Amino acid sequence: MCANMFGVLKSLFGKPFDGGKRMDHGGQQHQQQHPMEQQHQSYHQQHPAMMRLYEVQKEVQSLGPQVCTFSGLQHDRDYKRVERELTRLLLEVDKVDTEGKPELQGARKRAAQEVEGLLRYLEENATHPSRIAIEDLSNEARQLVDDRVVAPQRSGGVAEINDELVDALQEIILRLTQVKTEGRVPLRKARYRALTRLCAVQDVVEGRTQQQTLSLPLSGETNESVHRINQVMVKVCVARGQLVALLMGLSGRDSCAHLSRILTEMQVELDALDVSGNAAIRNYRKQVVEEINGLLKHLDLEGEGEDTRRYDLGQNNSIREIEAVRAHVSHLREGVLRHCMMGDLSFRPKAELQSLLTHLDQVDTAKNPCIREARRRAVVEVQAIITFLDLREALARRQPGPAEHPSHRSVWLVLGSLSDLQAQALGFDGKRVDKSYMMLEELLTKQLLALDAVDPQGDETTKMARKQAVKFAQNILNYLDMKTDEWEY
Repeated sequence: MCANMFGVLKSLFGKPFDGGKRMDHGGQQHQQQHPMEQQHQSYHQQHPAMMRLYEVQKEVQSLGPQVCTFSGLQHDRDYKRVERELTRLLLEVDKVDTEGKPELQGARKRAAQEVEGLLRYLEENATHPSRIAIEDLSNEARQLVDDRVVAPQRSGGVAEINDELVDALQEIILRLTQVKTEGRVPLRKARYRALTRLCAVQDVVEGRTQQQTLSLPLSGETNESVHRINQVMVKVCVARGQLVALLMGLSGRDSCAHLSRILTEMQVELDALDVSGNAAIRNYRKQVVEEINGLLKHLDLEGEGEDTRRYDLGQNNSIREIEAVRAHVSHLREGVLRHCMMGDLSFRPKAELQSLLTHLDQVDTAKNPCIREARRRAVVEVQAIITFLDLREALARRQPGPAEHPSHRSVWLVLGSLSDLQAQALGFDGKRVDKSYMMLEELLTKQLLALDAVDPQGDETTKMARKQAVKFAQNILNYLDMKTDEWEY
């Protein structure tokens, strides 16, 4: 909407004049306007009502970019300010006296529609279900961090920083990456800002350094240095909690600038220590300095998300690299399916597919959860083709003997059906509401039920084969689900 929102107003307030014959895009000549008609239009352009609408247009154009990039909620201060300004402009447009002239009435109507469009766009994004979902997940993360880290430290206790907290944060981050933005800049921006802060908190929590004490025969002077480094390390632990509170919006008084000054003062204090005579003490100080630097790097998030290139991942080099791999995978998948339809099993680009997996493993995700998810999905696409080729080859090589257990034979029959269904899943290019999707999902579910009905009768080989077949069927269902979940960067 925003891409063509601002150019519209220029055409609302009168037409351009060329004073002679004009050429349209097809090269056809148009008759020159009559001088009286030109004078009539020029009169309306210079009319006080039209001049006032031009002034309103300039103000609307200045507010437009703010509307189109606003990523907050209705109760935010910026939302109320922009809404108030647009409402004022709407009243200004309504006050314009058109003197009953149709041309002026039309211009005023179109100007009002333009302002109303901005107001509507502002409200739609601030109240969009995806925006609410982003806020709900942010609040969930905020509560988690407050209960485990911030509140205990404020009360003089010890923060509960453990693997359970890290896993809980990771689960919320994954859910945030799944929020649909429909390509809307404000929603992308809101999701990106929430993700960067959560990932920063996760990084701070994962990168914590335990306070160390050196058990060395040290001189009194060196002991004093270790004591002072330990004191700084205690301050760093406190600063870590303050940083987490800042990132999650749980600190009402502190600011990033204030915490940055505190951390910088710690660095100065460490630099002033004379530890030249002991390598172990130097390493300890170096470790604490690195810890401080690790906290400082997260204090530049105040303006994070303002740069479109950061949250518009379509322009990200890693995403482009992943998309190039996916295009290659798509080409190989089409080739594999085409040869299988003809009964030709000679086309087996497994080495090429394995090299693509290696390529994906080397893609730099920069700890961006959306890029990580994009890479994971590309890996699943490659692995789906590899497992399809492996099963086809196993089915072609299979030579059952007369002593084969009946239950084992039943499992292989299901695997044969699953191979055909996986070919359909690989070639599926529709949506979940499609009849073909529902039919394919139902057939896969029936194969799972068929496997559940197989009685191994104590045969260990059959037990293992059935277990692998169930996993294979579930992987096909998961792959089909992934292909149709309309995920976006």
